Amino acid sequence: MNFAPLNEQMDLIKRGTEEILPEELLVQKIERSIKEKRPLKIKLGCDPSKPDLHIGHSVVLRKLKHFQDLGHESTLVIGDFTAMIGDPTGRNKTRPQLTISEAKENAKTYVEQCKVILDVNNIKIVYNSEWLSKMNFFDVVKLSSSYTVARMLERDDFTKRFKSGIPISIHEFLYPLAQAHDSVQLSADVELGGTDQKFNLLVGRDLQRDCGQEPQCIITTPLLEGTDGSDKMSKSYGNQIGIQDPPEEIFGKVLSIKDSMILRWYALATDSDSSRLLKVEKKLNDPTINPMDIKRELARSVVNMYHDSEKALAAERHFDSVVVKKGVPDNIPVFNLIDEDTVVNILHSSGLLKSKGEVRRMIKQGAVTLNGEKVNDIYARISKSGEQIFRIGKRKFLKII
Repeated sequence: MNFAPLNEQMDLIKRGTEEILPEELLVQKIERSIKEKRPLKIKLGCDPSKPDLHIGHSVVLRKLKHFQDLGHESTLVIGDFTAMIGDPTGRNKTRPQLTISEAKENAKTYVEQCKVILDVNNIKIVYNSEWLSKMNFFDVVKLSSSYTVARMLERDDFTKRFKSGIPISIHEFLYPLAQAHDSVQLSADVELGGTDQKFNLLVGRDLQRDCGQEPQCIITTPLLEGTDGSDKMSKSYGNQIGIQDPPEEIFGKVLSIKDSMILRWYALATDSDSSRLLKVEKKLNDPTINPMDIKRELARSVVNMYHDSEKALAAERHFDSVVVKKGVPDNIPVFNLIDEDTVVNILHSSGLLKSKGEVRRMIKQGAVTLNGEKVNDIYARISKSGEQIFRIGKRKFLKII
């Protein structure tokens, strides 16, 4: 197999990358790969703690796609077993543990959603329960003996919890070791992860060395801030854009980010190369160009990545009609009301909102209107009375007939 020259590979690998450790070893591995015509083994692990992927997840997934494009052997490790432990990274308390059935159910949607980013026909997908579930207690003790409590407490999150007197469960110490054991099982040459995973990735290097393997290189990617511009993108913070969100929602949410985040979002939320980023930066520094115009280009690019260019343009027209001109779109869902019912039941039954709790929350936030009038009562009822229009938030509508 013929591979691209070293400089071409490194240019693509460095795109959107925070850190490569150690970079000189990665260069050696790639040179050896080219000489021996042997692909490198690239590993990315993800725990299916929640069923939905968002644009923040796409940053490291695209890095795995870069390695696919370069012809290397890419492996996506679904951490169905480690999800039962719960990754303590960045947590100020013990993460809730999933059952194996919950983890596997979430994993099904992960693979399906990854199709919009990865070439799933050219990737190895494995579940770490295949080897971790077969370990006996002696194996766990042996694995635990490879690291000390002092080393574990080098983790910033563990240190903060320890100093604050917040309990750290023993099983949380096992998480980095279990993730590291995945690298040993796969004989990984390179492991990818967000910057918050750096400690776990380095443990993988140590464990491989202890097992007589050449240590993996680690490549970290930045954590994309959410639409609020402060916290990392997360469903827990409500600042996420799901990769399966409708085009109109993606477009509108991208436009809501701060102007100061435009260049960073171009770098991380799209697959822009350095030349495109320089052009964007030049536009942002041009006082004659409105940042909103640049942000619209960004929004179209993001929608195009997960849908297509036609839907991106349609999403922009929808935004102009609904948000800018405050109109009602032509094509909105229709709900046939048979008998008098509560607003909560109607909006939930229509499928527009996922739960009755979400409907009540939107009403309390003042985000639900009926024919232009705000709905303030969570017990409000409506009866059949010709055509009526619900508006939920800025971009969701429902016609009642």
